[in-house]
Amino acid sequence: MRKILGLFLAALFFVWVAASSAQDTGLIQAAKKEGKVVWYTSLDLPSSNMLAQLFMKKYEGIEVEVHRTGSQRVLTRLMQEVSAGIKNGDIVHTSDAGHFVLLKNKGFLMKYTPKGTESFPESFKDNDAFHYSMRATLSTIAYNAMTVSEKEAPKTWKDLLSPKWKGKMVTAHPGYSGIIMTHVLALVNLYDWDYFKELAKNKLHLVQSADDPAGVVASGERAVAANGTEYIFYKSLKQGNPIKIVYPKEGIPLIVSPTAIAKEAPHPNAAKLFTDFIFSKEAQQMLADTQGLYTGHPEVTYPKDKPQLKDLKLLGVGAVDLEKRNPEIKKKFVEFFGA
Repeated sequence: MRKILGLFLAALFFVWVAASSAQDTGLIQAAKKEGKVVWYTSLDLPSSNMLAQLFMKKYEGIEVEVHRTGSQRVLTRLMQEVSAGIKNGDIVHTSDAGHFVLLKNKGFLMKYTPKGTESFPESFKDNDAFHYSMRATLSTIAYNAMTVSEKEAPKTWKDLLSPKWKGKMVTAHPGYSGIIMTHVLALVNLYDWDYFKELAKNKLHLVQSADDPAGVVASGERAVAANGTEYIFYKSLKQGNPIKIVYPKEGIPLIVSPTAIAKEAPHPNAAKLFTDFIFSKEAQQMLADTQGLYTGHPEVTYPKDKPQLKDLKLLGVGAVDLEKRNPEIKKKFVEFFGA
């Protein structure tokens, strides 16, 4: 009886594999007929281009057209195109999870479950299968080790309020960056708006993207980054720049970055194939190995010189709360920082 059952299960598995393979082949052929996929993304350009090149090498004949800008501009572009009846973007990816609450509620997203995401943490998945998080990063403090000693370097978020840092810090802007939008709300939840009111007294240099503080600090233009993309700080450090990253023990904002297919995607099959690809072990491991990013893939391993997420106190922000408080955050930030 056991032998018969074993043969039955083996046959069932063979049928499932064959059906899955045929389905994959059909999707690949359909994607090749479409010829390209248009990707609106806030992932930094070197990383997004690297993913695009890896995909195009694997699936010859399908072009990935990368349009990279800040999270808020990605959302604005997609919303404007939809309003005007323009069908251009296939995939949208930002670092503001609140955007996907808005897009989902407006019916602008296609329901699609990428292959392999069944084992991802629930925090990386939409319950209704409209969007999934392809990566996660942190917003941390960083400083220039040539101008700031380890002893005097800030260790906590509140250390940044010291008058000794007046005119010596840089911050990115939540009106441009989804990472900073999440960062601001996480710290408001921790300290209230009084924290940013006090921080603004130190006359911070303003930049747009959460990726920008790394270059400002590495060049010595400012000694300390009050926030910024941790994996960009990490990449700058690995390139030999005098950057040190600080992981405040009172908590670090965790930013999950969803991706979704537009409901009216002009290249729907190529969009599905590219979405499957970016959630594959191959692509997710590449993001971890070469970019220092965190992912939801349970089999991905990380560089030994990066902290594990389980060893850090993480400050999560709900996507619904992020969407609801988006206007408030932009308004308050301009009120305190003047731009």
